[in-house]
Amino acid sequence: MKTFMPKAADITRKWYVVDAEGQVFGRVASQVANILRGKNKPIYTPNVDTGDYVIIINADKIVMTGKKLDQKIYYHHSGFVGGLKETKYRKLLAEKPEFAIRKAVVGMLPKGPLGRQMAKKLKVYAGAEHEHAAQNPEKFDLI
Repeated sequence: MKTFMPKAADITRKWYVVDAEGQVFGRVASQVANILRGKNKPIYTPNVDTGDYVIIINADKIVMTGKKLDQKIYYHHSGFVGGLKETKYRKLLAEKPEFAIRKAVVGMLPKGPLGRQMAKKLKVYAGAEHEHAAQNPEKFDLI
């Protein structure tokens, strides 16, 4: 009995649409990260990108529980002395909801070339419209 190792030719990728309207921020991010990794498939292998494409729509209507909108802070540094910038998630979700969700999902993917390859399969849109109708995406209901 040999262990099955999927090759690039064995992998069939599907397109999924996730509607984030009224969904909780972290739950959406973790479930989308699992789809991008391919953990929802029986051929999942940690060192091979077996995941599917994911389109997240209505990113501007996502919900955070508790006081996270005012207490959770996004930090980034310019590289210069004293260059630490901070933004509360209330402002970040109002101005760039696509960035906030992408940042959360990519943080849950592996670091390195494999994770960057998986992150390229994530498409996030603030509104209900997306430009991937030609791929015939299926609606994915989050748990």
